[in-house]
Amino acid sequence: MKKILITGKDSYIGTNFKKYLEQYSDEYYVEELDVRNKSWKEFDFSQFDVVYHVAGIAHSTPDESQREFYYKVNTDLTYEVALKAKQEHVKQFIFMSSIIVYGSGTIGEDRIITKDTPLTPDNFYGDSKKQAEIKIKPLEDENFKMVIVRPPMIYGPGSRGNYPLLAKFAKKTPIFPTLENKRSMLFLGNLMEFIKLMIDNEETGIFLPQNEEYVSSKELIKEIAKIHHHKIWFTGLFNPIIKLFNKQVYVNKVFGNLMIDKELSNYKDNYCKFSIDKSVEVTEVLS
Repeated sequence: MKKILITGKDSYIGTNFKKYLEQYSDEYYVEELDVRNKSWKEFDFSQFDVVYHVAGIAHSTPDESQREFYYKVNTDLTYEVALKAKQEHVKQFIFMSSIIVYGSGTIGEDRIITKDTPLTPDNFYGDSKKQAEIKIKPLEDENFKMVIVRPPMIYGPGSRGNYPLLAKFAKKTPIFPTLENKRSMLFLGNLMEFIKLMIDNEETGIFLPQNEEYVSSKELIKEIAKIHHHKIWFTGLFNPIIKLFNKQVYVNKVFGNLMIDKELSNYKDNYCKFSIDKSVEVTEVLS
């Protein structure tokens, strides 16, 4: 039986991963640890094989007043947890970074992340994740395996961030632009299977998991609306106007292009258990 410690109690990803592994209760023991106060430093990590670090602040348009706090939580805390894990002989450390370390997508340009794409975050949220990666990487050795995960937008039942905003819009709007774009996304269920495989195979390295299919905002809106029996008129009338606002963060979030090269996401075991259509259906029915 593998013993897994999730650092980040009551987090969306951590709590769902704990639930996911409950179906394999004879194979895994999972515990969540609150790291919001310093009492976590007294907790014994040595009884665990894996530390899965999900604690952090995630907001792609952070307020400037929060800059110091982002680095304190996303960078410094990550390093402190990783260091303690190594000192107490944990075998594997898994860190949830983000695709945001590469910067944002753009309208009208095919932005594809490859193995040669540099880390160029365009705000301090992304940079705080990048700095965390830089700080923890030297801790890795043959006895302390490290997995850094850089996922794209994660969605699923009860998720936060961009997806629920798009879903709410899809259920109400009578019209939507036909402007084409492509983005990488990752369904919660596919992520859960991926992390399980990282643990089972005792992996080490940097990974960029994603769904098998890229998705456009137009197709996503259409699929959500169909599930809720809502009719939307798709028109190209607004496309030129949208392109004029291609420097606006929120516009780029919806209509920008940001894809992970499929080669970077290939893995020896299949982790994409849900297609885009099925994952959207599950998300909408259970949310």
